[in-house]
Amino acid sequence: MCPPAAAGNHAGMTRTAPPPEYLTVRELADLLRIKERKVYDLVAAGDVPCSRVTGKLLFPERAIRDWIASASSGPGAASPRPLILLGSHDPLLEWALRQSRCGLATYLDGSLDGLARFRAREGIATGLHVHEGDGGWNRGTVAGAGIADAALVGWARRRRGLVVRPEDAGRIGGIADLRDRRIARRQAESGAQSLFARLAEEAGLDPRTPAGPLARSESDAVQAVAQGHADAAFGLEALAAQFGLHFVPVAEERFDLLVDRRAWFDPPMQVLLEFCAGPDFRNQSAAMPGYDIAELGRVRWNG
Repeated sequence: MCPPAAAGNHAGMTRTAPPPEYLTVRELADLLRIKERKVYDLVAAGDVPCSRVTGKLLFPERAIRDWIASASSGPGAASPRPLILLGSHDPLLEWALRQSRCGLATYLDGSLDGLARFRAREGIATGLHVHEGDGGWNRGTVAGAGIADAALVGWARRRRGLVVRPEDAGRIGGIADLRDRRIARRQAESGAQSLFARLAEEAGLDPRTPAGPLARSESDAVQAVAQGHADAAFGLEALAAQFGLHFVPVAEERFDLLVDRRAWFDPPMQVLLEFCAGPDFRNQSAAMPGYDIAELGRVRWNG
């Protein structure tokens, strides 16, 4: 099938204006065929996707359409989300998914990739560790993404830093010492690469050179150092210990899960959560250096 021809300035044809990216209160009221006062009631109850900019309420048009579809029933209703966990790679979470046998598959290709796929309904949850300009993690990013019917819940705090071979322990003590070293790169959509790029710039280091191998998971990044393909990785303390490598702490980050509200109560998520409340999970997390699960399950944002 050929794509439709683009509209042009031909006689008898008019160019259709693209839909607005954000709706005003009045536009949303017109769309829903309700009074403007009811729109304010929906906002106050947290029932509708909304952004507040300089005191003005704006409603992401795409998220509003998804919100309407999610409330539909019958043949035109939105299709169910597939049983896939998206987003960033976390070794403890990966272990828990296997051990719990909860039935969730994974597609892990970075925090921002996972957020985009979650918004497109390609999975029931996504892992995030996005550092924000105010020093926080994840909440502002999720709140500004126009996502409805989801909750951001805590998973773990993790220590992140430089992973190097033992023989380089005395020569690499910080990011500024990575000049002329091969650094395992992460994909641009990953939270680790975003944070490293900012810290490298502050240290006067170009994060793009010298280019090391591209590693699409936390394990791959540390393994590149262990195998001699890179001199350093911006990785997790737990994996540095697993591979017998030296670790230089740089930051403590927050890893959260953004979960579809309906899927939270379905069997796969409930099986996973029940497993994480048990002794096997607690023992595993205690055995992994750099992990703190004190805030596991705490709701950090509700949309």
